[in-house]
Amino acid sequence: MIENYRPHWMTEELDSLRDLARRFVAEEVTPNQKRWCEQGATDREVWRKAGELGILLPDVSADYGGSGASFAHEAIIAHELCAAGDTSWRVGKQIHVIAAHYIERYGTEAQKHRWLPRLASGETIAGMGMTEPGGGTDLQNIRTRAERTGDGYRIHGAKTFITNGSIGDLLVLAVKTDPAERAKGVSLFLFETSTPGFRVGRRLEKIGLHGSDTCELFFDGCEVPAASLLGEVEGRGFYQMMQDLTYERALVSVNCAAVMEYAFKVTRDYVRERKLFGKALLEQQNTRFQLAEVKTIATLARVFADFTVERMLEGTLDTSLASMGKWWVSEQQCAVVDRCLQLFGGHGYMLEYPIARMYIDARIEPIYAGSNETMKDLIGRSL
Repeated sequence: MIENYRPHWMTEELDSLRDLARRFVAEEVTPNQKRWCEQGATDREVWRKAGELGILLPDVSADYGGSGASFAHEAIIAHELCAAGDTSWRVGKQIHVIAAHYIERYGTEAQKHRWLPRLASGETIAGMGMTEPGGGTDLQNIRTRAERTGDGYRIHGAKTFITNGSIGDLLVLAVKTDPAERAKGVSLFLFETSTPGFRVGRRLEKIGLHGSDTCELFFDGCEVPAASLLGEVEGRGFYQMMQDLTYERALVSVNCAAVMEYAFKVTRDYVRERKLFGKALLEQQNTRFQLAEVKTIATLARVFADFTVERMLEGTLDTSLASMGKWWVSEQQCAVVDRCLQLFGGHGYMLEYPIARMYIDARIEPIYAGSNETMKDLIGRSL
């Protein structure tokens, strides 16, 4: 939004990655948006093509099949997807990346070498199995359980609102291994969806993000080996989830800032062409005032998101700052898109216009990755 703006953490390598990501999105993602929205999920082919280009897991170690780069590389790819209006593949990709980071950070060497190369190539698609029908944010009280069976575990329970639920091959699955404990009773498993007893329920009908599958999942006595326990140590799952949510919330800030830039651009282009009372809408003072405010807010959001990236690269991003970025930028996205849609008038209510899709897709941002009310509570604890 700022003319010639360039974060100081950008490099020539990142410029090249941005160009590569932009071409990939234009050729493989944007042309498929309508079809993916109609079918309710992406094709596996886009995952394999992204894997061939090395953009699925850019900040996972090359020792495990990733590109061995940094969070900035993932942020660049996320920005390009959002700035092009993608609301299908980028949602699933983000969850896929987050799942891979759990494996890299907490898995055994055997788990890393088994799964990460397959996730990096797109051969295997991953999801996160946290939210349950009875609640989402309160992860200490999940009900899905894993009972020890001697040389393995038997898993019973249900999950809901699971991204990549119908196309995923691997889930980082949160369960209770000790129902008598709260946080200390939670463990994470690397669960293969080919396991007998697992089934996908409904593909849920959402307000927005229609091209990203979101499903109910059921686990009816699924037998899994002890080696599928992430890190092969029980009781660490809740702490692992709390630690890695910072990564996800940083990406939400990047995404929402990019969507605001996209909203501004499509609205500016529209009001330049749209006539009202013989003049272009942009010549109306109210329109200019509205877009002046939108551009200002979007610029501030981008600078805030870039600051979050900087802190991630330094290794100094804490829960409080990640929560600030997540709640503020996501709420500003909803407000900005709403204001932009108003400038489209009746056309803004038609789904053939990208602003209408942005409007319905934006509403999830203050909810997922931890509700914004939870973000404010986390910030408040640090005061």
